[in-house]
Amino acid sequence: MRYLSTRGGMPPKTFTEILLGGLAPDGGLAMPEFYPEINPAELESWRSLDYPSLAFAILSRFMDDLPADDLRTLITRTYTPKVFGSEEITPVQTLEPGLHLLHLSNGPTLAFKDIAMQFLGNLFEYVLAKNNEELNILGATSGDTGSSAEYAMRGKQGIRVFMLSPYGKMSAFQTAQMFSLQDKNIFNIAIEGVFDDCQDIVKTVSNDQEFKQKYHIGAVNSINWARIAAQIIYYFKAYFAVTRSNGETVSFSVPSGNFGNIFAGHVARMMGLPIRQLILATNENNVLDEFFRTGLYRPRTTTETKQTSSPSMDISKASNFERFIFDLTGRDATRVKALWKSVDQGGSFDLSGTDLWQKIREFGIISGTSNHAERIATISEIYRKFNTLIDTHTADGLKTGMELREPDIPLICLETALPVKFADSIQEAVGFAPERPAGYDNLEKLPQRFERMAADAGQIKRFIINQIESSSQDQER
Repeated sequence: MRYLSTRGGMPPKTFTEILLGGLAPDGGLAMPEFYPEINPAELESWRSLDYPSLAFAILSRFMDDLPADDLRTLITRTYTPKVFGSEEITPVQTLEPGLHLLHLSNGPTLAFKDIAMQFLGNLFEYVLAKNNEELNILGATSGDTGSSAEYAMRGKQGIRVFMLSPYGKMSAFQTAQMFSLQDKNIFNIAIEGVFDDCQDIVKTVSNDQEFKQKYHIGAVNSINWARIAAQIIYYFKAYFAVTRSNGETVSFSVPSGNFGNIFAGHVARMMGLPIRQLILATNENNVLDEFFRTGLYRPRTTTETKQTSSPSMDISKASNFERFIFDLTGRDATRVKALWKSVDQGGSFDLSGTDLWQKIREFGIISGTSNHAERIATISEIYRKFNTLIDTHTADGLKTGMELREPDIPLICLETALPVKFADSIQEAVGFAPERPAGYDNLEKLPQRFERMAADAGQIKRFIINQIESSSQDQER
């Protein structure tokens, strides 16, 4: 398998060549040159596989330059009951006939990002050790990616993590999860701005090829293809859990901010998984919903981005959306590059009335949106009807999914975090605070370690250099 850039400026590369780098040298995103097609016989043979075996069957198609035994070992080490709480790894709960909840938040940081990030931590460490290299991960988070990355990378040899987050705009639980870490290879940077400011800094630094190469800068955001690949697995696993034969179709409802989680579902569908619809759910920051309803993609400015009670989706410029448009254009990198030239300059593009807008229905993505009152009402309704507590993002997904579902098509809603991460909203919805898992009792009271900085890429670069030089001097002593 070789990988190309969505903007056409990168020669074909192997998986391990694109693993650590984040953005492609031309500013695009790495994409496999084709999606492996799974025929009906293969799909049937996968139905009985446990999670690690299914993961190997899928990931080996995308990561074929890794020795098979090594890949299998990395997968087996990652997906264990000890890390994820059960043999199933991503269990499915049936709320009522035809309505299911895919539980993805049983990992160390109680969010779906752990599914891919725990694998990425082991994969990074393996590749770096093999090549005798080190990596400085620069990431941006609106809430859950940061803690998942830090918990996956803490203590890993040859890895430092520099994580940017919007100051004061995550929940207290999310903030404490990250800022309370005292590991020497973890650096939290609170940016005065919104998530998109953090993401823009990551892209600016990643586009500085000289800096990136000199200081070994890599990425763990969902722009990293390995993250997408690892998320494909649970779409297959959930499908097998709610169907009896491969002649059945299902739909998925996916809360979406950066378009990574739902894009993994799109890839699964392209590979041959019988997905009828992918229902994209947004909150008040409804840039993606606006596109799938009207054809207009108009990222919002910092001042237009709203702070909501589902903060991990407070995103106005979805990084992985470029990957979808690449597929929509029939992989026309020239066209993608032209469209993103406008976006990168703060503009927009409108596909309504074009050949691409006519084609978009072929991909099965529809969308809807939710607001605070609606998600609070959904949390209350799901608890009253099914005695199940859900978080605010999952509520956005369930509200939109139940609104747009088709009769007689099973709907699987992706749970994205445990309710405890958003306790204030849960209290508002059901009148009591969610139960805390063992080990999280006094999280917000722990000492916090972070740097507060302006939204300035130059300042971030200087900080990274200082920390690298400082740790190098410590190693020489």
